[in-house]
Amino acid sequence: MDERLDSLLEREHLTLATVRQRAAAFGIDELLLSFIMIIILWDSMTKANTLEAMIAVTNSFLLEYMSIKIVYQTFFTMQYGASIGKIVMKIRVIEISTLSNPSFLSAFNRSVFRVVSELLFYLGFVWAMLDPYRRSWHDRTGRTLVINA
Repeated sequence: MDERLDSLLEREHLTLATVRQRAAAFGIDELLLSFIMIIILWDSMTKANTLEAMIAVTNSFLLEYMSIKIVYQTFFTMQYGASIGKIVMKIRVIEISTLSNPSFLSAFNRSVFRVVSELLFYLGFVWAMLDPYRRSWHDRTGRTLVINA
């Protein structure tokens, strides 16, 4: 355990978001972003005649989808301290050093490592379940915590 984080949480009367809240926020964000991608790819998807053709269409836009995720997470985390999913779940991201919304660099770093964690079989998210402060890889690299709003 980290005594500095313990004293910070106690002194500021902050409570960590639960894994369940974070998972629900993740699900909401993924549904929202998937819906946006379906709208963007609608014409291509309707022209695909087979399941394989649909998979090929979605795979051809994988880099764009990851870029949209990074921009979405960076903007909302920097601007509001929370993505739409986190806002709905009443949790937010704070930078440990300032206890406020993460800076651009911290939010960007967090967003990039979030996508990296997803690409590596969600291992960074599993890590959060084992960490006493529920920090995933992207929280550790971005020096952030997810707390109740």
